[in-house]
Amino acid sequence: MTDIPEHLRYTPEHEYLREADEEGEVFIGITDYAQGELGDVVYVELPAPGEEFGRMEAFGTVEAVKTVSELFCPAAGEVVAVNEALEADPALVNSDPYGEGWMIRLALESPDDIEDLLTADQYAALVADADEH
Repeated sequence: MTDIPEHLRYTPEHEYLREADEEGEVFIGITDYAQGELGDVVYVELPAPGEEFGRMEAFGTVEAVKTVSELFCPAAGEVVAVNEALEADPALVNSDPYGEGWMIRLALESPDDIEDLLTADQYAALVADADEH
């Protein structure tokens, strides 16, 4: 069963956005469903702090044993931190996608971008539909 936390927002491309302690900042990573579909993650390519991305612009890649997938930024903003632990242990994306497996911390350009993302229920419906096909 795929874990889809209620308090997060999601993209149709299987990224999540989790609000950080700092006002206007969020953590971004891939969902439990995405890591399950990818399989064992062996490498994550992330941007440098200070880089800026538009909404749904590619910000990096995640490489699994069999495939490489682009990562898309759920909201526009500036990268304020990257999860350097993934360099030494990319498997954190598999073992704890919503916690220690986060990828970037973003200062939002517009907090309203969050409202355009999928809720947990909407994302669960999308995943269920994908599993049926």
